[in-house]
Amino acid sequence: MDELLKYATIHDIQLAMEEGELTSFQLTKLYLERIAKYDKQGLMINAIAEINPDALHIAEALDQERGLRGARGPLHGIPILVKDNIDTGDHMHTTAGSIALENHYAKEDAFVAKQLRAAGAVILGKANLTEWANFMTEGMPNGYSSRAGQVLNPYGPGKFDVGGSSSGPGAAVASGFATGSIGTETSGSILSPASSNSLVGIKPTVGLISRTGIIPIAHSQDTAGPMTTTVTDAAIVLGALTGIDIKDPATSISEGQALTDYTKHLVLEGLNGAKIGVDRTYLEGLEDEELTLVNQAIADLTKSGATVTDPVKIKTNPTDYSVLFHEFKVDLNAYLSNVASQVPVHSLTELIQYNEQHKDKALVYGQTLLTESDNTSGTLTDPAYIHARLSDLQLSRTEGIDAVMYEHQLDALLFVNNFGAGIAAKAGYPSITVPAGYTSDGKPVGITFTGKAFSEGKLLELAYAYEQITMHRRQPNLS
Repeated sequence: MDELLKYATIHDIQLAMEEGELTSFQLTKLYLERIAKYDKQGLMINAIAEINPDALHIAEALDQERGLRGARGPLHGIPILVKDNIDTGDHMHTTAGSIALENHYAKEDAFVAKQLRAAGAVILGKANLTEWANFMTEGMPNGYSSRAGQVLNPYGPGKFDVGGSSSGPGAAVASGFATGSIGTETSGSILSPASSNSLVGIKPTVGLISRTGIIPIAHSQDTAGPMTTTVTDAAIVLGALTGIDIKDPATSISEGQALTDYTKHLVLEGLNGAKIGVDRTYLEGLEDEELTLVNQAIADLTKSGATVTDPVKIKTNPTDYSVLFHEFKVDLNAYLSNVASQVPVHSLTELIQYNEQHKDKALVYGQTLLTESDNTSGTLTDPAYIHARLSDLQLSRTEGIDAVMYEHQLDALLFVNNFGAGIAAKAGYPSITVPAGYTSDGKPVGITFTGKAFSEGKLLELAYAYEQITMHRRQPNLS
């Protein structure tokens, strides 16, 4: 049974459940046993911030429902972890990794959590993260939070970077602690830990998935997305998360664009005739072995019928991150204004003061980014913000990704790991990363496909076909 747990896909699990060989209760129990064995002892991966105390009860109830009325869909009874900046209106805290929020209970589920529950998923627990989604300070290691400590990469604990800020969701799924997880990204926070932990990660178009109930960094770039071991599983989870949310105006643009089932894009011939561009500027800084793996991936794409234009040149790349500092203060103040009175912070300014008063634990690495954000005006009427936001859109979309894709008539751009995350994030465009192999010392490397708004279907076609012809992913050795 443990072998099934470690290697099973959602389809495998559903088949076993339908045939009576496995129950959601048994599967949830097996994941909990694995968490007990490796998360806080053994290798001490430390990916889990909190376990849902109702997880086994929920799993049992879903088993009963399956017997009475059948499964709701492919996520029925499937244990999923969510990042600890996603609200759940239950007995779990939502903290963004901060001790300042260690007693914060959200009043209700985030839209994402509601969608998971409606699909029949078991929300197994909250996964650790880089504190404040890595928008706290400079020099903080990926995966560190004052509330839950340091997440380790199961492929090389203490040796390889675990990636961030969705470090716990990445390390947990790679370690076999859940079937899948939900991360969040503002700029690289799904793509980085997914590629670092040899996973498939999807950073969707901003607006495809609701931002309601997620502790924010910047409303113009924030999104949630799935992290799984296979492209198929990622497609299944993605479809469960979409939907129009009246509390999030950005989701309105997804009407007529979003799907509830992306598995129809899982075609073996997905690379045949595809046009993919590579800007070698984004490959600079790679180790020799990593670059070799990327070049091999390009060769594999070509062999499978894709036309790879190598190189192309993305003419502009916005590198000013002032938008994040302005939006973080506004968005976080709005979120914190609604937390319960017993929580000690209700604004960014109060958070900074709290951290100073508890600096021994709260400020191991400082809070330079929080302070810089707090120094902004706190309103979005600031001309500096407006100019920066409009410049980001012009440089990332019109003169950046849109221009190069139009020039070469591309379906997607190819990057490595999260190296192109910044320009796609500013554009609000989607990306999907998929395992591309390992260096000689076992370090995972991923290739990432990026496209224009709401091109998730096409990106899934490319990623699935590449995954199926290469099958690079292997499990980490936790023994």
